[in-house]
Amino acid sequence: MKINGVIFIGLFLLFSCSSSEARRPVSQKTATVYSEIMDQNKKLNDLENKKIKQLIALDSAKTYQPSTKGFWYAYTQKVAENTPSPQKGDVAIISYEIKALNGEIIYSEETLGIKKYAIDKEDFIPALQDGIKLMKVGETIVFVIPSYRAFGVSGDGNKIGINQSIISIVTLIDIN
Repeated sequence: MKINGVIFIGLFLLFSCSSSEARRPVSQKTATVYSEIMDQNKKLNDLENKKIKQLIALDSAKTYQPSTKGFWYAYTQKVAENTPSPQKGDVAIISYEIKALNGEIIYSEETLGIKKYAIDKEDFIPALQDGIKLMKVGETIVFVIPSYRAFGVSGDGNKIGINQSIISIVTLIDIN
């Protein structure tokens, strides 16, 4: 029995110590994978933008403007005075609500309460970070925001789903 064990160990060492070439993983090239993902994202974004444009076309009560930052907005209350807009470092005091594209309220103003947002100093909905800088005190704007400028592929982990476009109605109460 001892001889069989010694022979087994000897054979094991003999064959396990042979110099073989390392195995290479079988996979696609990274550039190909990224290219496919980018193509899929472009298709999803185009579909999302098409839905948003249809929604905007149906809302004849408001005149929506496209922003250079990837969202659309319309004033429901505009201030004619030449008053300042929030700048980096200011604290904007806002009230807002979030709706789905079908108009269903996801988060009401009462649920969200009054928010103090430090301009460019804290995380917030990316489109609103840019949109609030367009506002003057007393103005109310409806923002139509595609998912890639809202909560993206993760949603908010609560009521806003993955890749969900939203509508946010924001009133700028004050600037500190």
